[in-house]
Amino acid sequence: MNRIDRVFRDKGAGVLNIYFTAGYPNLGDTGEIIGALEASGVDLVEIGVPYSDPLADGTTIQESGTRALENGMSLNLLFEQVAEVRKTCEIPLILMGYYNQAMQYGEEAFFRKCKAVGIDGVILPDLPLEVYERDYKSLLQEIDLAISFLITPQTEAARIRKIDELSTGFVYMVSSYALTGAKAGISADQVAYFERITRMGLKKPRMIGFGISDKETFDIACAHSNGAIIGSAFIKALKGKVSGELEGEIKRFVSMINGRLGQK
Repeated sequence: MNRIDRVFRDKGAGVLNIYFTAGYPNLGDTGEIIGALEASGVDLVEIGVPYSDPLADGTTIQESGTRALENGMSLNLLFEQVAEVRKTCEIPLILMGYYNQAMQYGEEAFFRKCKAVGIDGVILPDLPLEVYERDYKSLLQEIDLAISFLITPQTEAARIRKIDELSTGFVYMVSSYALTGAKAGISADQVAYFERITRMGLKKPRMIGFGISDKETFDIACAHSNGAIIGSAFIKALKGKVSGELEGEIKRFVSMINGRLGQK
């Protein structure tokens, strides 16, 4: 069973997915960050592949990607780092990148390499649903590599149903029609959107992302889905940290989300 499926089977609710940009704040931090997230009790880790033209990312993640590229991060290096991480970590890993990156690598080779190094699922926001179904669905099923597609408040019901059918990890619910990290807090309109999707009775797990930054927003998201994805707020917490400082900061951040700060 895919590690992502196992999380939703065993936990089901309150699933915490943390996103970070590979190569940030320092080139060699990937293993330390993933290890600290696993030790802190995070359920899923989403690894962002830095890209020069990120379509869906807000300022914070764009800046982290720029820094990561300047540090020397590349897709090949990331694959090497993930393979090393898999020697000691069992936490589910999701690669978040862009379809153009997969095309440049060679699509089939990209998906097979993801699986070979220990990636459990991918998110490619600009991969057309129809192209996936026609060209890659059978391959990803063959190698048991999950894929998650995104919906927004503007996504039509028929397309939501199709995304629910084709997603094999979870349905990624973008909380608002905005870039990552562009908003703070959860509005009444967003809650209405969450409730509307709940009433649709989708078959796949649902994770809410964009604008989830603290315990309050995480709890609201979890009340209307299986869990939530936190990215920009975590990236901000890592800013300026050097190797050796990351573990403590990561434990503090996860404890804040879980409401455990100050507890013994």
